[in-house]
Amino acid sequence: MTEVLADLGGVVGEILGWIGGYERGILGAIAIIMVALGIYTTLENRTPECPRYLASSTGPKKRLISNKLAALLTYPYAFLIPCYCMYVSRNASRVNIVLVSLMVIHYLQRTFIYGLMIKGNSKIPAHVLRMSATFCALNGYMIGRYHTEYAVYDANWLTGPRFIIGVVLFFTGMAINVHSDHILRNLRKPGETGYKIPRGGLFEYVSGANYFGEIVEWSGFALACWTLHSVAFAFFTAGYIGLIKAFAHHRWYLDKFEDYPKNRKVLIPFLL
Repeated sequence: MTEVLADLGGVVGEILGWIGGYERGILGAIAIIMVALGIYTTLENRTPECPRYLASSTGPKKRLISNKLAALLTYPYAFLIPCYCMYVSRNASRVNIVLVSLMVIHYLQRTFIYGLMIKGNSKIPAHVLRMSATFCALNGYMIGRYHTEYAVYDANWLTGPRFIIGVVLFFTGMAINVHSDHILRNLRKPGETGYKIPRGGLFEYVSGANYFGEIVEWSGFALACWTLHSVAFAFFTAGYIGLIKAFAHHRWYLDKFEDYPKNRKVLIPFLL
């Protein structure tokens, strides 16, 4: 048995060694694919499979998973994998650790604050959960591995303008996102059902305040990291949750509520 395990360990080691020789190219390919997916999803402009759209769907019944369970099954990949990358890296400097920690902070919040505080019984299709989990795992690997093993920064990066402005944008966007989620969670009083018009915060200006916050957040992250991989992630985020989900939600609000504010923009206050 010991010999079998030793042989298996040797095989796994050889596989990992082979992958290691191509890993930088693999990470770059993931980034390019992410950009392509961002362009594709934007051009396709398909209505996202969110709970509010499923009720009116005329297609076949789909297996549904609660939003709370989906968050707990999806988001952990996006902070556990980067944490593991930081743990095993032999090349990560203090700068690399700080940058990857930004992503870890975001997804810890999404898992243990946003995820656990979800109210109601809204559900998403099981295949959407699988796709989201796959994305979080691949993105966690791409960001975590590249920025701990291959990205090189000089010792003064943390005091440079790109990092400082990027971090300010990151935490500003995160604050907007968290506050907007708080507003959405508390739209209904205990015992109430149905949908309501969001009020307060940036929802007074845009329909997708939570999405705007997340786009600002990841744009700041991309600026702070200044790599293809972080930019690819920010680009995909802007395309999918900004140009797809925010516009779909805005159209839905206009169709659902006759008194929906007509001067409220979709995503960017006063502009879009």
